[in-house]
Amino acid sequence: MSSRRLTFSVFRHNPYDPESLPRMQEYVLEQTPRMTLFTALTWIRENQDPSLQFDFVCRSAICGSCAVLVNGRPRLACRTRTDDLPDKITLLPLPFFRLIGDLSVDTGSWFAAMGQRVESWIHTQRPFNPTAEEERMSNDQALAIYELDRCIECGCCLAACATAQMRPDFIGAAGMMRIARFLVDPRDQRGDADYFEVLGTDQGVFGCIGLLGCEDYCPKHLPNMTQIAYLRRKMTLAALRGRKSNGRRGDALPSAI
Repeated sequence: MSSRRLTFSVFRHNPYDPESLPRMQEYVLEQTPRMTLFTALTWIRENQDPSLQFDFVCRSAICGSCAVLVNGRPRLACRTRTDDLPDKITLLPLPFFRLIGDLSVDTGSWFAAMGQRVESWIHTQRPFNPTAEEERMSNDQALAIYELDRCIECGCCLAACATAQMRPDFIGAAGMMRIARFLVDPRDQRGDADYFEVLGTDQGVFGCIGLLGCEDYCPKHLPNMTQIAYLRRKMTLAALRGRKSNGRRGDALPSAI
């Protein structure tokens, strides 16, 4: 296969440098067989511009660090082949998250705050016994938890979400999937009333306007559409049963922008 010349238009900006202004910078390189965007960015940084900032860790679609906007669509750089893209490729950092520099954004702080907000740990009234055996569950229950626990916190769902762009307190598909994971966990003793505090508002499931960019661009193909619909029905029924908020949860997330 003959090589192809690729032109990358890459967003450049250092928000910590008062003299830095947002701009697009072009880089040209020859495509190699099975080249990914991660490979291309690494080649650019090693051979053309060592100041270029972007994130990566695993190169295996596990860490979620390398998500960027590719021609306007959120994708993982390590899993996006250049031979699936046109000759001109535009790369931008993910929206919604705080910019660190160039293509690098701070997803970690937002996901940590979201985890605290939805209290993503097992809630039980039983006292902890360090000498007891691990609690058993059926294989079907374990598989159901695993299916909803595959989020790699890449931020693609939030970058593709119209509601998230308008309000930084929205928990997004990532937060809803985190809650759905604990709803199916038999060890968690929270009821619908507890989940309603954080989920049954316009910061939660009722803030979703149904465009489902999360469903289209999740690199792990999580069942976002199915679970959001399920959670909306569940919270609607909880409200119809006379749920009254006690203000214990639902504080806004720190701004991600």
